[in-house]
Amino acid sequence: MIAFRTPRLVARRIEPDDAAALQEVYGDPGAMRWVGDGKPLNFVQCAQWVEVSQRNYAHRGYGMFALVFRETGGVIGFCGLVHPQDQSDPELKYALRREYWGCGLATEAARAMLAAAATGFGMRRIIATTAPENAASQHVLLKAGMVREARRTITMGHGPSCSHGTRKERSAHEWTLPIPSEPKPSIPKQAAPRPMPLS
Repeated sequence: MIAFRTPRLVARRIEPDDAAALQEVYGDPGAMRWVGDGKPLNFVQCAQWVEVSQRNYAHRGYGMFALVFRETGGVIGFCGLVHPQDQSDPELKYALRREYWGCGLATEAARAMLAAAATGFGMRRIIATTAPENAASQHVLLKAGMVREARRTITMGHGPSCSHGTRKERSAHEWTLPIPSEPKPSIPKQAAPRPMPLS
């Protein structure tokens, strides 16, 4: 299943063969600084992440998606919508291989994922969280149309549902993208019935 297409990216469902690509992204200590509990993932954890993602597809119809770079056909990152600790609001997540940072691809993916959430998955509210020190990610969310609302404490862990790995709490900014409900169709007013003449 294709979640979205952009001029440079195609987002598709994660497949079992993507475990190695996952580790290229989430096994990088520098890239993992702001992801989960900050610890890089090993191959076994990435394979577990694939299983979690496929369960999310079966249960919700969405989850994390692999980002395929059109120019090369290779997977360069991941982007999607998840519910950590089964929270009610879908949360936007994304990460790219280090060599693809700084060229607008994160913003391109975030914008397209948010649009797909509204039009493809019928979502009315989406959130994202960023560490207060993560200015780059905050800039991406701002350009994608999200609004910073509050500061809160979140539980961090590995994987799209934080279902495995060590967890810890840390402060984070919460961002939202409220999506207006579709307007109700207007119903034309009916003319009042003319009074019957009295005989």
